[in-house]
Amino acid sequence: MTKTVGVIGLGNMGRGIAKNIARAGYDLLVWDVSEKARDAFANSARIAPPSAMAASADMAIFVVPGSKEIDGVLDDMLAEAGPGLILWDFTTSDPVYTKKLAARASEAGVPYMDAGMTGGGAKGADDGTMTLMIGGDAEVLEKSRPVLDACAGKLIHLGPSGAGHTMKVVHNLITHTNFLACSEAGRLAEAAGIDLADMIKVFNAGNARSFISERRFPDHILSGTWDGRSRIFNLRKDVGMAVALAEELGSPMRIGHQTLAWIQAAVDAGMEDEDFTRLYPALDKLADN
Repeated sequence: MTKTVGVIGLGNMGRGIAKNIARAGYDLLVWDVSEKARDAFANSARIAPPSAMAASADMAIFVVPGSKEIDGVLDDMLAEAGPGLILWDFTTSDPVYTKKLAARASEAGVPYMDAGMTGGGAKGADDGTMTLMIGGDAEVLEKSRPVLDACAGKLIHLGPSGAGHTMKVVHNLITHTNFLACSEAGRLAEAAGIDLADMIKVFNAGNARSFISERRFPDHILSGTWDGRSRIFNLRKDVGMAVALAEELGSPMRIGHQTLAWIQAAVDAGMEDEDFTRLYPALDKLADN
């Protein structure tokens, strides 16, 4: 029975995941390269570097930027791994890299599962309502289910190692493309004298509605808060992986290239660290790049 759970990475997503696991009554271990992020858990968890976490946790969850960060600590964790340790990779990563990490863990006798996250972004992580797209051994998933249920609303098993991260790449291609398509439509509506809020109202009453129109625009753009809680850098990484995967598999892709071009223009304009919702007001300027 899982009693001790570790979370590595306490950023926008990891912070909410860790809090929900602690609320569910698990003994929580946490780690982040940021001392400030670690200090926020000083009264609710034990601070443990990755290798120490591997030695005492039943499960450790990576919520870091990507595979490279995991690669940097994985060997030390495997060397110190206690009996029964299960590793979960909640990153958005190249599934080929994910499979390599999983193979290394398997050689050391440690199960390695991948889970892409969706459903409300950081707020979904805070609320424990996100959906996990899962790849890996079905039996390991069942062993982990009580912990995952504490931090997610829905679990969808998609197949063997790498399947979860592959689905996340596909999912994010749609999400980011839809955001840019809605942004283009919004600029067009405003240029024609239609209020953006009215356009969104119509979208949400008809066939053009989506999570982007129902939540992103009302909550983060029309509100003027610009707080989608994800950097443009992350969108560049996500769509770049989708384009690369399409090329590797020989799958047709044209719209994805256009989405990547919009995002790359923003990166080239020095916006990579800005909230992605800032793409909307910058769209006219970016169109010239």
